[in-house]
Amino acid sequence: MALITANRWSFWLRESLASESSQDIQQVRGDTEADVCIVGGGYTGLWTALRLMEKAPTMRIALVEADVCGAGASGRNGGLALSWWPKLETLAERVGDDEAVRLARASEEAIAEIGAFCEREGIDAHYRQSGWFWVATSPAQMNAWSSTVRACESRGVVPFVPVDREELTFRTGSPAALGGVFERSAATVQPALLVRGLRKVAIRRGVEIFERSPMIRLDRDRGVVHCPDGSVRAPVVILATNAWLSGVPELRRAVLPLSSDVIATEPIPELADGSLWTGGECVSNSRLMVDYYRTTRDGRVVFGRGGGTLAFASRMGTAFDRNTPRQAEVQAALGRLVPFASRARVSAMWSGAVDRSTDGLPFFGTLPGRATVVYAAGFSGNGVAPSLLAGRILASMVLGSQDELSRCGLAAGVPGRFPLEPARYFGGLVVREAVRRKETREDDGLRVGLFTRRMAALAPSGFFKIGKEDG
Repeated sequence: MALITANRWSFWLRESLASESSQDIQQVRGDTEADVCIVGGGYTGLWTALRLMEKAPTMRIALVEADVCGAGASGRNGGLALSWWPKLETLAERVGDDEAVRLARASEEAIAEIGAFCEREGIDAHYRQSGWFWVATSPAQMNAWSSTVRACESRGVVPFVPVDREELTFRTGSPAALGGVFERSAATVQPALLVRGLRKVAIRRGVEIFERSPMIRLDRDRGVVHCPDGSVRAPVVILATNAWLSGVPELRRAVLPLSSDVIATEPIPELADGSLWTGGECVSNSRLMVDYYRTTRDGRVVFGRGGGTLAFASRMGTAFDRNTPRQAEVQAALGRLVPFASRARVSAMWSGAVDRSTDGLPFFGTLPGRATVVYAAGFSGNGVAPSLLAGRILASMVLGSQDELSRCGLAAGVPGRFPLEPARYFGGLVVREAVRRKETREDDGLRVGLFTRRMAALAPSGFFKIGKEDG
């Protein structure tokens, strides 16, 4: 894994580190031994470490991180903690109806558990459980949620409440949303503060964390994680590196790395003084290249758009941790969807890697080798809350617990594969451009040609499963 330099850290991480009195960084120096070595210091790796310490307090756990905890995807996302209810249909296709409902409910409970954890451990991650609007911001997006709502109701659950344009305008201060549904369990966090809080608690509970120690080679037979200046030997290795797992040969075609681009405005007085968008809800529209936005405690609007840079042959490089190359496009979308924010200066911009799976859901499995090597991948842009559940699944797999976590349908290995290179990359570019062209024309109220629609339809499922209204 490549090291992310400090000048490419996200706004979230810079803000988080500035609030810390000190950052004691320990690197891998020489040879170290542990019972479990976790690779990746983001949400999944840290939640897994904490779960293992809860279940096996005497276990020696070492965690290695390429940069500092929070420098990767866990400190670069929009901070929307969402459930899997919007993906219930896809969950059912993967694991069956009953388990789909159980997992979606567990993901909803994970959101509340994050808040309880922060309160219990004294972590001020700006947690706010104010709910989520899934909306249409063009006529073509209207009722994109209808099949999901019906799927939920047919299984006896009602997580979504309809909202009309008037209510959306009143509650968010923006007239751009034409209609939508509201899901009350969602929350927002300052994502890097959450990562840094998890790190602090993990260290306090005995996890040995090594930062600025990228894994340069993994010996699966001997169970050795090699870093530039030393190694960690452990009979069990957990890989929790998000899109960088696409570099593992067995997972190369299972994960498509692409970027999401984010900007943050300077504080807006009407948000800071509570006279506008007072509820603090987060919002996503129904594009495949989804727009997502929320407010912050100090009155900023943070706005992101999915579907950015693609990685050729899983070569991540620096394209996934730099300032967004789509600033003008993302800023224009911000001005259209949140008009009052367009008069505020953009004070920060960044990109983050997304580990897109073929169906937009994560998967868990074990790699071949004499050592036990397990992994979690494919969160597809929705990992803030599901990562807590992922940590429990990985811990159960490692501990050999024959429970509903280790046996769940998501822990069955790779669910699907993308085409081989170069077809994956160049085909991805063609499909991405078709999606961009289709959704841009729809945003502008223009007709979309048949070829563009057919090519865009080849895109894999994204942030949520988008359906169509009958008739």
